[in-house]
Amino acid sequence: MKVLVIGSGAREHALCRSMSLDPDVTALHCAPGNAGIADVAELHAVDALDGAAVTALAQELGAELVVVGPEAPLVAGVADAVRAAGIPVFGPSGEAAQLEGSKAFAKDVMAGAGVPTARSYVCTNAAEIDEALDAFGAPYVVKDDGLAAGKGVVVTDDIEQARAHAGACERVVIEEFLDGPEVSLFAITDGTTVVPLRPAQDFKRALDDDQGPNTGGMGAYSPLPWADPKLVQEVLDTVLQPTVDEMRRRGTPFSGLLYAGLAITSRGVRVIEFNARFGDPETQVVLARLKTPLTGVLLAAANGTLADLEPLRWSEEAAVTVVVASHNYPGTPRTGDPITGLDEVAAQDAPHAYVLHAGTKRDAESGAVLSAGGRVLSVTATGTDLAQARERAYAAVDRIGLDGSQHRTDIAAKAASES
Repeated sequence: MKVLVIGSGAREHALCRSMSLDPDVTALHCAPGNAGIADVAELHAVDALDGAAVTALAQELGAELVVVGPEAPLVAGVADAVRAAGIPVFGPSGEAAQLEGSKAFAKDVMAGAGVPTARSYVCTNAAEIDEALDAFGAPYVVKDDGLAAGKGVVVTDDIEQARAHAGACERVVIEEFLDGPEVSLFAITDGTTVVPLRPAQDFKRALDDDQGPNTGGMGAYSPLPWADPKLVQEVLDTVLQPTVDEMRRRGTPFSGLLYAGLAITSRGVRVIEFNARFGDPETQVVLARLKTPLTGVLLAAANGTLADLEPLRWSEEAAVTVVVASHNYPGTPRTGDPITGLDEVAAQDAPHAYVLHAGTKRDAESGAVLSAGGRVLSVTATGTDLAQARERAYAAVDRIGLDGSQHRTDIAAKAASES
């Protein structure tokens, strides 16, 4: 099978790495890709937001499956253009991707589906913002209604900070704070059948002990030894399947990856948000544990045949990923710095630990790998338990050199110590 993956982050590297190990994949392409993805897939230049350009590339390559990774191309309708050309595509339509593209739309769908979530207000002016902030009180949870690359949410006890963030958004969702630990649960769906993956937990704050600003994610781990064994089935029954059924009822069936960000509160499971694609960095640890070849599962979702698949097979090993970020992330990151130690990780830590690239590029003259974004690398490791996976991940991180880089030192530490 010839596969084309659209995107350039660590999520796409994880997808490409997984599919490169699949004997059914005869050719693997990625556009635009990054320096690490180039080791497992042939790279192509393309505007990922241009549906016609992506479709033309897929036709030129004879792609038998297109996987659209990032949220922005999905919301822009790139999957629609590819699907209209008769090419199987993994990813929802632009209309269905509004589950991520608009927090207000997602709340409306959840209300229609009876999905448990935080109480919220949609605000468009200062008076509505003040009323909502006053109604809920601190901690204030303020979400930009649109796409914000994982940085559109502010959770704060400072009402002035909450008000300032809300005022900078064209439309904003203000909601009650949900107590309890957070869980990410992905599900692959063809619009009818829903196949949940294994849960993961990510770390949104930039600094140890969940301090500092929100980011796109600084690390993740799976499994969750503290979670109720019935959690996945409960979320499938009360969140995932009802949402997919509601989208189909509305005439906008959702086919692709439905990501539920959950809070396990004192009152039960509540949905924090939906995403319309694999999440980063949770994808890195979830796919590290998946034993079933990924490509066939994605193709079944694209073709509407998920119900015919055998149950997914999973490794009992644990997985941990640690994000290495640029200087000043999540502010304006410094880029263009050389990255060292990648060969040492490949030589000394594989196969238990490996590096997935996010914001990287290869210098045309020297061939050196350079930083090219905020989150630069995801160092991922597996082990018999979380403690061993953690140890291996941080040993690999220590081999990597990137001037001014930063990473959290406590990814999965609490879960590992308690399991």
